Amino acid sequence: MIRLPERWNGGLVVGGTPGNRRQYSLDRAVSDWVLGHGYAFAATDKGNTGSGFYEDGTGPGDAVVEWNDRVTQLTRAARAAVTTYYGRRPARTLMTGLSNGGYLVRWQLENHPELYDGGVDWEGTLWRPDGPNLFTYLPVALREYPLYAATGDTEAHAAMLRAGLAAGSEFLWPYHYAVYWGLTQRIYREEFDPGYTGDDADYDYASRPEAVHDAVARVSLTGRIGKPLFTVHGTLDSLLPIATDSDLYARMVDEQHRGAMFRYYRIGDGNHVDGLYDTYPDRLRPILPCYRTAFTAMEGWLDHRAAPPPSTTVPRPASGDVVNSCSLSG
Repeated sequence: MIRLPERWNGGLVVGGTPGNRRQYSLDRAVSDWVLGHGYAFAATDKGNTGSGFYEDGTGPGDAVVEWNDRVTQLTRAARAAVTTYYGRRPARTLMTGLSNGGYLVRWQLENHPELYDGGVDWEGTLWRPDGPNLFTYLPVALREYPLYAATGDTEAHAAMLRAGLAAGSEFLWPYHYAVYWGLTQRIYREEFDPGYTGDDADYDYASRPEAVHDAVARVSLTGRIGKPLFTVHGTLDSLLPIATDSDLYARMVDEQHRGAMFRYYRIGDGNHVDGLYDTYPDRLRPILPCYRTAFTAMEGWLDHRAAPPPSTTVPRPASGDVVNSCSLSG
């Protein structure tokens, strides 16, 4: 999908779609907003969608490898389409995405920085062949949560915190256990380790064959970004815990000596699903306003108008309109 505004600002935004969702999944959160600011916008279904995406390809990891390849192809095709339509090349190309789409932003800026001027990553997934990754924490959550929920068992609770889930996020665990954890573990385990036949709650990634780790390595990240990147991530994320997915990625970027082009905004009391704010308005804050502030800050940085706020944890304000505004200044 490519959307072309009548009043073009000369820029192109390429969207990385979340989860295993289609090319329209960013319309409300991202596409409509950037189109209203004059950007052309492009997104793809990444070549395979739905909870059976792992059936695509011939070997472990093929489907996720295709996600990365399709986004690279999309960017090149969208740049050509924009050039044809407006009669000039885009002056700026930005990559952005949410969840798995945030992972796609990271991967593109690591592997094809020549195609982009920068990127904004909203709670991206982190894949590492030796962990942590979702195979190191989701089985723990699936195994320990029922005991904790039934009895308040302190050892089960401690095991979930050690796996990466944040203290203070416990009120979100029933929803994630019912909706996300089991499905996510199963479909990604089918993608990278289809030979496993046991219960997913008993899955032990560390002991799985080398071929499984090799399949994960095909899509893993290094932190070696080649263009500016901003990351926003909620401190109460209970699907992609901040400790295992973005705190660690920030350290990886620093280890690659790329910290000068990176900003990391930890959004206090943000979680993976903005819609849950309606259920817990006194305990959560939506990340969307902070994402849009980060996007605007990236524009200002690239335009040399203003340096972005330094990396920080952004606390939830005691008052004010958190639905429509967010300051990244801490």
